[in-house]
Amino acid sequence: MSVSSRSSKPAVDVVIVGSIGIDTVETPHARRESVLGGSASYACAAASFFSRVGMVGVVGTDFPKAYHNLYKKFGVNTEGLQVVPGQTFRWSGVYEANMDNRRTLSTELNVFASFSPKLPESYRAAPYLFLANISPSLQMHVLDQMKRPRFVLLDTMDLWINTARDALRDVIRRVDMVTMNEFEARHFTGRHNLISAARQLLELGPKYVCIKKGEHGSLLFTRDSISLLPAFLIENVQDPTGAGDTFAGGFIGSLAKGGAINRKAIVRAMLYGSVAASFGVEDFSLDRLAKLKRAQLNQRVRQFQRMLAG
Repeated sequence: MSVSSRSSKPAVDVVIVGSIGIDTVETPHARRESVLGGSASYACAAASFFSRVGMVGVVGTDFPKAYHNLYKKFGVNTEGLQVVPGQTFRWSGVYEANMDNRRTLSTELNVFASFSPKLPESYRAAPYLFLANISPSLQMHVLDQMKRPRFVLLDTMDLWINTARDALRDVIRRVDMVTMNEFEARHFTGRHNLISAARQLLELGPKYVCIKKGEHGSLLFTRDSISLLPAFLIENVQDPTGAGDTFAGGFIGSLAKGGAINRKAIVRAMLYGSVAASFGVEDFSLDRLAKLKRAQLNQRVRQFQRMLAG
């Protein structure tokens, strides 16, 4: 987790490891079939607005060429994207009217079931790493391949809390920042009070803990401070799928671009992550991010800053 001395500049600034899927999503607004999804897709797209990003994931031979081309449009380095015989991970779900609750209809792991992340040599010296929502054993496997990254962000979910708690605890000890939603933080720590939950997570070793509260924003905890960042409010949410991954990608891409790692820099990067996520939910899949211009993103950041300043 310390700064490594590097004789040459790595190929990418940020490495993102996660799932890549083909989703069928139904919201109160519409139903879309076979759209691009997965934590790595959303996070890489968001991070690409700020930094050079390398993707690590797996897809099957059925993965559409159009989606490969979309990654190229974002400027994502796909040297770490494995294409193996078989079908790509698929998920389908339906969102309730409030757009907060969703019901999973089907999950087909397919080639993702045997995924073993292998980092290209050109990725291993990257200073920033986002371990998106995959099993803790795979997250640890990725960490073991990295050459002393400067900053590591980790995400997880209730599945791993239920089935791999000890392994998750071990990987949390090796990262700089953990992000969980409020349910996951309470579930993992057994503490209902979020301050107590965050304190317990910090005691494992991370310097920063981000607890996400959906449309109510997020909380950043360090050992001696608490910061509150509201979400950028959107009137017409079309598809909330991947919002948390878009937030995380925008966050770590912005943090890498800024260079500094301290509480002020973390809060600023969270602001950029929140704004990136606010664009992502305005359309299905990566459709809104694919049309987004950096100038539009910066304009909304300034608008957000004015809102926060009162």
